[in-house]
Amino acid sequence: MAVFDLHHPLMFAFGILGNIISIGVYLAPAPTFKKICKEKSTMGFECLPYIVALFSSTLWLYYAFLKGDALLLISINSFGFAIETVYITLYLVYASKNIRYNTIKLLSLLDVAVFAIIFLLSYFIFDGNIRVNVVGWICVAVSVCVFAAPLSIVFQVVRTRSVEFMPFFLSFFLTLSAVMWFAYGVLQKDLCIALPNVLGFALGLVQMLLYGIYRKSKPVVIEEKKLPEHVMNIKFLGTPEVHPVDSKTCENFEDKKEKKDEEICAINLEMEPCSPLKVQKDAPTLIVCAA
Repeated sequence: MAVFDLHHPLMFAFGILGNIISIGVYLAPAPTFKKICKEKSTMGFECLPYIVALFSSTLWLYYAFLKGDALLLISINSFGFAIETVYITLYLVYASKNIRYNTIKLLSLLDVAVFAIIFLLSYFIFDGNIRVNVVGWICVAVSVCVFAAPLSIVFQVVRTRSVEFMPFFLSFFLTLSAVMWFAYGVLQKDLCIALPNVLGFALGLVQMLLYGIYRKSKPVVIEEKKLPEHVMNIKFLGTPEVHPVDSKTCENFEDKKEKKDEEICAINLEMEPCSPLKVQKDAPTLIVCAA
């Protein structure tokens, strides 16, 4: 077993380029977390992508150690594991109590419990090459989910005709990274590495094509439907007060204030004089006055 991936120089070159580009992709969220640290708030950002990325890196590390002869695969996923851990830690530091609780719960479920189940089942049930293949295809499934995640952004670009949330260079480097790792997987005759990057390459091309189509388009503003609103300018002539009164007081209050209430209502609401205040006399009533 070779310690380095040097038995094929071209494969080694693709692996090195894939590592360099992937490091750039892993560092892409750094400005976001710099802003989170500055504002001391998560500002509505979701932590799910980083939790999934951490889970993916952990699985690929496990696969690389099982497979052997995969120094480049180990090195890039070790870096990914470390940087995603930093991102998630910063997120937990500045998240609110409720968000922190939900994030820890999701982190424990996916990155601890699910990985532990995969590790234990694969280690004690399967053996040799079968174990490697089982873990490899699990990695393929997770990678497909990771690559498919940007589809929501693609649909948003088409709907709004805006590329604001789909930076070109990120799409470009994701595509380039997929090409490098696809070539590395083919040369190493490892379908588990090559296949997910076919999807990554295809989605990257779609993103760059959409960027070229919509980069100069006028964004479409999608407004949420709102219920009709009736706006009235109401001016209180004094400080509003609330006075509980009984039904007998209400009867006298109606007689004395009826005409005055009509005039105030007509002036302040710029409407026809309103109808007299109707009060049910068989029960205590609450009257709101502007004294």
